[in-house]
This record gives sequence, structure tokens and C-alpha cells, in this order.
Amino acid sequence: MPPTKRPLAEQLLDAQVAFHLERLRGEDLDRTASEVADELLDAIGQHQVADLVDAEVVKDVVARVLATTPRSAAVSGIVELVLDVVHEGPRDPYPLGDVIDRDRVATLVDALLELSPAVERSVSRFADSPLVGMVATRFMGRIVGEVLQANKAVTDRVPGLGTLMSFGTSTAAKVVGAADRQFEGLLGDTVGKSGAYAVRRLGRIIVETMQDPTTREALLQAWDVSAAEPITGLGRHTSREELAEVADAVHEIAADALASDRATELAAVLVDAFLDRFGGYTATELVESLDLQRDDVREDVSRVAPRIVRLLDATGDLERLLRARLEPFYSSPEVAALLS
Repeated sequence: MPPTKRPLAEQLLDAQVAFHLERLRGEDLDRTASEVADELLDAIGQHQVADLVDAEVVKDVVARVLATTPRSAAVSGIVELVLDVVHEGPRDPYPLGDVIDRDRVATLVDALLELSPAVERSVSRFADSPLVGMVATRFMGRIVGEVLQANKAVTDRVPGLGTLMSFGTSTAAKVVGAADRQFEGLLGDTVGKSGAYAVRRLGRIIVETMQDPTTREALLQAWDVSAAEPITGLGRHTSREELAEVADAVHEIAADALASDRATELAAVLVDAFLDRFGGYTATELVESLDLQRDDVREDVSRVAPRIVRLLDATGDLERLLRARLEPFYSSPEVAALLS
């Protein structure tokens, strides 16, 4: 059918689609993307965040994301990618010190060492656990055993002193062995108390070590050694299968935790706290508070959007989408009445 015989509404639709396609093609595309970014920033920039965002909608979206996303195929794929990178390491190894500044590490060490009172309180909470007490007792026993072995190695070099120490150690062992049967019940009653003591003593040793002035320098020296070493993958220390088992376990724990009602409640609290803190900001002020420059945002849109639009245009989807959006208007009774 010749164009002159077609309904006027269809001709107007074709003209408008062609007009928009022209603006979204060639050199005009970059300019159009910049203009749209500016217009959007101008439109929303003067409105407060609390007016632009519905807190309840955000909470629902966050809750759905927390419940479904961690177990999605995409997240599992990302975990696999991270495992590959961690296992293989960077393509060109480089020293850790090139990535992390030593002054930042010193600040972190100072902050951690200041937590010694909190560490002591935390350790004390585990004092009443029989299993924790047993582990602490065994740990302290190993330390004592290592000390005795070290001392024996030294005393063996002194004539007569090594024999005396061996005699004392063996005698003590025989006494304990003989008393074992008689005091078995008593030991059973007191093992919990001795375990609690071991936990508290172990905690005290940790705290005193943290408060020792030389600990800071020792940690920083350890960092200096590590910082000079090139960053490589964990492949030289462990297999990918072993690494994957740990990653999968952590992933499952995170997925279960994020899908729980408690995580949803916490997310809701964070949304409310964010809006309480930043809800009174305009969108422009919030962008500025994030140290983002308007020109940078516009440039980023101009760099990202054209690539997407060009791809849609090449596949024919751009024209299809434009026509699908505009066609209902031109086929509406209102437009038909105007054109009649």
C-alpha cells in the first residue's frame, strides 16, 4: 500500500520511531546519552532521598534478594571464579606491600591490640564449657611439656644436672601414676574447675601478650616479611578440592544465615537507619557525600549506555522496543479522534 494511503496514525508512528532512532544512532548517541543523564540528574537531584525511596518497598526487595540470591547459579559461579583466582593467584605475582600501605597495617594492629579487655571478657565466657576447658588444659599441658623438653636439652649439657632433672621428672610421673587409681574420683570432680582455670589462664596469657609493647613491633616485623613476599595462589599450599570444601561450607553458612528471619529483620533495621541518616539529603547532596562528581556520573553513563543501545540496534530490538512503546498511543481512541 503506498504511504499516502496508509492511516495517518501509522505514518506518525513511523516518523516518531525514525526520529528517535536517528537520535540513538551514530554520533548523536553519545550526545543523547549525556543529555539524558543530565536531565535525570536535574529531575531527581533536588528531591530528598526519603521522597524518592519507599522504605517498605526497599525492605521487601532486600528481603527477597537475601533469601534467593545467595543460592542462585550466578552467585555459585562467582564463588567458583573467586576460587580459581585464589588458587591460581595473579597472572603476574607482585609483593603484598604494593597493595597495602604499611601505615594502614600499623593503624589496624594498634586498633586490634586495644581490644585486649574485650578479648579477656570473651575468653572468660567460655570458661564454663567442659570441652573448651579440656582443650585449653591440653594446650597448656603441651606448652609445659615443650618447656620441659627445652630445659632438659639445656641441662643435659651440664654434667650431673641432666640426670637429676630426669630423675625428678620420672619420680613425679610414678607418683602421679600410683595416685591415679586412688584419686580418680577426686580428679573427675575437679577437672571442670581445672579446665576453667586453664581457660582463664590462657586468656590472661593472650591479653598480656597483646599488652606487651614488643608485640606491636613483632607483628609489624612479621608484616614486613610478608609484604616483601610476592602474592601467589594458594595452589602451592593446598589443592583446589580442599579449598572448595571450605568455600562451599562458608557459602552454605552465609546462604542459610542471610535467608533467616533474623537477617531480614537486621536488613530492615539498616534500611531504616540509612533513611534516618540520609533521608533528608537531596539526591545531589547524597552523590556529593559519596565523593562522586556530577561530571563523572554523566561521563560514566555516556560510556556505558551507548554500547548497550548499539547492541540493541544491531539486533533490531531497539526499533521493536520503541515501536511497542509508542504504538498504543497512536492507536488509542483519543489520537484517532484528533486525527479524524
